[in-house]
Amino acid sequence: MVGGVGYAAGRAGARHSAQEQEQEQRISGLEGQQQAAAAPPSPPAPTGGESTVDQLQKLAQLRDSGVLTAEEFETQKQKILSGGA
Repeated sequence: MVGGVGYAAGRAGARHSAQEQEQEQRISGLEGQQQAAAAPPSPPAPTGGESTVDQLQKLAQLRDSGVLTAEEFETQKQKILSGGA
């Protein structure tokens, strides 16, 4: 009888441990998804045929739509104005 109780307790502990491990994996996966979603998208690379004004207008649209922050906008604007895309 004692052996049966010990066996049942061991199985319950193993099952609980497996559930905890599965939950940790799911949490890690969700955290990874959140970090990927939080990363700001990089602005599209300007094509060779666009003028500086066209590039700046597109950049302003990205800022106005909330895709770029004010800092990201300024950084990209400086790159365009300095001729380094």
